[in-house]
Amino acid sequence: MFAELARVAEMSVIERRLRDFGFRAIAGTDEVGRGCLAGPVVAACVILDSEPTLFGVNDSKLVDHEQRVSLCRWILSHARAVAIGVMESATIDRINILRASKAAMLEAVENLPVRPDILLLDAVTLEQLEMPQVPLIGGDRRSITIAAASIVAKVYRDLLMESYHEQYPVYDFKHNRGYATESHVSALKVYGPSPIHRRSFEGVDLPMTLFSKKHGGPTR
Repeated sequence: MFAELARVAEMSVIERRLRDFGFRAIAGTDEVGRGCLAGPVVAACVILDSEPTLFGVNDSKLVDHEQRVSLCRWILSHARAVAIGVMESATIDRINILRASKAAMLEAVENLPVRPDILLLDAVTLEQLEMPQVPLIGGDRRSITIAAASIVAKVYRDLLMESYHEQYPVYDFKHNRGYATESHVSALKVYGPSPIHRRSFEGVDLPMTLFSKKHGGPTR
């Protein structure tokens, strides 16, 4: 317990320093789904109350599913403000994944019911946004606010991919979440891309070899 308390306290150092400088609405934003072959890129933006004790919060990739869901519920119940931004696969194909990721983060910030005093980000800045910004390399492991945003974004996107699984079960989105697993790539070779696949990504727009509606393939 003491080790976890020390870890969480270390992840709150940046926020404490910013509060010492007079910042009160400190927002963190992060995105998930950037490396997927299918589905949207999702960003969350979170403003936590001062000095939160979020045991277990970390980069969402380091937290198991059940704990992520539990932490997400806590964040949604106790945070001062939470918002989501989503950029669909068609937008990713049109403007590229980096711009789409930034657009999702910008949308999440603008959807907040509270205007942040300052924004913490994982290694990027949002050029269109006129407010103080702090890009942090490895921010989702250094800032409790960014980590909280990464957890909310991950849980939200996982739920989206589960809903897409019901529409396109042959790709097994419920388990691979759109990432390039062996079974996902094999399904692409057989059925070709679905409407939510990112056709600009290498290996997605493959010719179909055995496509058939009776096999559950997507209609195009």
